[in-house]
Amino acid sequence: MQAHQLLPIPFLAALVLAVQPKGSLSPAPAPAPSSHREAPFVTEHPKVDATDFYLFRSYEPGREDTVTVVANYIPLEAPYGGPNYFFMDPEALYEIHIDNDGDAVEDLTFQFRFQNEFQNATLEIGPEGDKKTVPVPLLAVGGIDADQDPDSNLRETYTLTVVSGDRRTGTAQAVTHGEGADTTFVKPLDNVGTKTIADYAAYAAQFVYDIDIPGVGIGRVFVGQRKDPFVVNLGEVFDLVNTDPLGAPDAERDLLDDANVTSLVLELPIAGITAKSSIIGGWTTASLRQARVLNPHPSGHNQASVEGGAWSQVSRLSSPLVNELVIGLPDKDRFNASEPVDDAQFLTYVTNPTLPALLEALFGVTAPTLFPRADLVQAFLTGVDGLNVDGGTGEMLRLNTATKPRSKGTQDRLGVIAGDVAGFPNGRRPGDDVVDIELRVAMGVLLDEAVAPDGQLPYTDGALVDDSFFEETFPYLRTPLPGSPNEPLVGLVK
Repeated sequence: MQAHQLLPIPFLAALVLAVQPKGSLSPAPAPAPSSHREAPFVTEHPKVDATDFYLFRSYEPGREDTVTVVANYIPLEAPYGGPNYFFMDPEALYEIHIDNDGDAVEDLTFQFRFQNEFQNATLEIGPEGDKKTVPVPLLAVGGIDADQDPDSNLRETYTLTVVSGDRRTGTAQAVTHGEGADTTFVKPLDNVGTKTIADYAAYAAQFVYDIDIPGVGIGRVFVGQRKDPFVVNLGEVFDLVNTDPLGAPDAERDLLDDANVTSLVLELPIAGITAKSSIIGGWTTASLRQARVLNPHPSGHNQASVEGGAWSQVSRLSSPLVNELVIGLPDKDRFNASEPVDDAQFLTYVTNPTLPALLEALFGVTAPTLFPRADLVQAFLTGVDGLNVDGGTGEMLRLNTATKPRSKGTQDRLGVIAGDVAGFPNGRRPGDDVVDIELRVAMGVLLDEAVAPDGQLPYTDGALVDDSFFEETFPYLRTPLPGSPNEPLVGLVK
C-alpha cells in the first residue's frame, strides 16, 4: 500500500484512548456511551434523547426481504424507576427518516406521536358510611397480562404516520393495522416486576403489530421497553484507568448491563423503501414545540405546561458516537438541530479532528499525520467505496439492501473490517461491536503505517458484544430488566 492510501472502510466516531508514558497503553476517561446524554439540551429533556440507531437487513429466517430500523430513546432507564417509569413524551414528535435517492434529504419519514391515558384507578378508603374514593399512586393495582387489563392504571398509545417527501410539507398518510383501518397502537407497560407482569416476554409480544404502510407495503412495528443493547466498559476507565485496551474483551463487562431503553422498531419491505438504487440512508430525530408556558397550578395528568408553535428538532442520531466525540462542545446542540444535507458546516471537525492531537500531546500516542483526514471525510459524509456510497453528502447510516444478511451465530462482531460486509458500517446490527471498530479506525486502521504507525493494534474497550446477545426474531432486542428481581410474594412474611 502506498503512503496515504485509504481503505474503503469509514470512520464514524472515536472512543477516547490514552497511552501512558513509555508505551504502556491505557484508555483515558470517556464520556457517556453511544448517544446517551450527548448534548447539553437533551440532558434536560431525556424523553427526547435518542440513545442508539440501528439499520440492517433483517436476519430473521423468512424475513430477508425486509429492513429493520431501531430507534432507542430515554437513556439509562433504571428498571426500578417508578412510580411513573418511562412513558414517552406526548408533546414530542419522534421520527425515523429514510433517504433513498442519495441527496441526504428525507424521502420517507415515519412519525410517532404518543398519548397517555391514565385510567384513574381508585380505592375506597375509610370506615363504612364515610369512605373516600382515592386515586392510587401505582401503574397497576393487580397483575397485568393484556392490553386494557382493568388492573392497569396507564394505557399508552401511539399513532404512526408515513410522510412522502419533506417531513413537514410532504404527503402524510396514516399507517393502519395489517387488517382493518385502526390507526391506534398500544405500547406495553414498562417491566415493573414479576408480581405485576408475571411473563413480560409473552405480555410484550402481544404488542408486535402487522402494519399497512401507504405507498410502502406491509411491515411490522413494536414500541416498548427493551434491555439497553449498547455495550461499553467505562467503570474501569473511571477507576484510574483500570483496564487493558489490548486485552481480551470480556462478556461480563458492560456499564449498561443494568439499564433499559425505550425502542421504536420498524420492519419495512425493501421494495417499498428503495428507489434510485439498493442503497438507503437513515437517521432518527425528535422535535418539541417552540413555545412552552408552565402552568403554576396543574390540575391533572400532563397539565404542568401548555406547548405550541412550530416543531423544533432537538435530537438527532444515526452513526453512534458522532456528536459525543467528533463534534465540539459549542456545536453539540446545533448538530442535534441540523439535517444531514447541511453537514458541510461541521467539516472542520472531521478534517482536523481534535482527539488524536490531544492524545498525542497528553499521552504520547502517535496520531495519524494525514491532513486533511480524507479517510474521515469519505466516511463521515459519503459512505464506503464499493459498498454503500449513494452519491450524497451527509452524516447518515447507509445500508446497501442488496447485501445478503448473515444469520444469527455467523455474524462477525467487527463487521466490515473483519470481512463481514453485512455489518457496521454497512448499516448497523445490534451485535456489531461499534466501540472496538471505531477505536481501531480512530487510530488509523484505514491508513498506511507511514501516516498511522499505531493504526493496526487491536484496540478494545474491554467489553464484548456480538449477535449472541440478541434474539433471532423481531424486534431482536431483549426483554427489559424487571424493576423488582424478587419472586412474587403473597401475604405477610413474619
